[in-house]
Amino acid sequence: METSLISTIYSLEPVMACITHFSPNKLILLREEDAPAKKLESERMLRETVGKVMEVEPCLTSIYDVVKIAQDTADVIEKEAARGRKIIINISGGRKTQALGALFGCYSRHEEVERIVYVTEEDQEIIDLPILNFGISPTKRLILEELQEGEMSVKNLSVKVGISRGMTYNHIRELRDMGFIHHRRLEITSAGMLAII
Repeated sequence: METSLISTIYSLEPVMACITHFSPNKLILLREEDAPAKKLESERMLRETVGKVMEVEPCLTSIYDVVKIAQDTADVIEKEAARGRKIIINISGGRKTQALGALFGCYSRHEEVERIVYVTEEDQEIIDLPILNFGISPTKRLILEELQEGEMSVKNLSVKVGISRGMTYNHIRELRDMGFIHHRRLEITSAGMLAII
């Protein structure tokens, strides 16, 4: 089975450690459009070296918008999984917001991710991170999707989701406890947005 390595990037070392360890067939680099010179230089060097034996492709995303980064990462995971590839994610390089966004994207597509890794700076040791998920039921997901679309009425939510008002209130309470709905308003939080990517 072919392997795709999806990686945040800043310096070359963590990416090269993953390439050496996992021998991917494709490398997808998460970076922002106006990346700093060091990132672009690292990408150029990867293209010149490993680009001869594997496909190297950038995936342009945000630098600070964690929800967008997670969505972009989830989209890449889906695309590569649809090609029947094993997916490994390296979150060692770049800004912390990009690494966290990539991690959240992995959680939203946890069933398609083989490994999530971090490479230590000191000795290039590869550390496996847990593959978690957001743990929401299909009904809770529907409620969050309706809130994201702007629905603000519990009555309308219960009709759209197809459950009683009492059950809708229970789900809302649980989603608030999980941090997916604002604690004072009937409004989805950024955590809720991440959960339904």
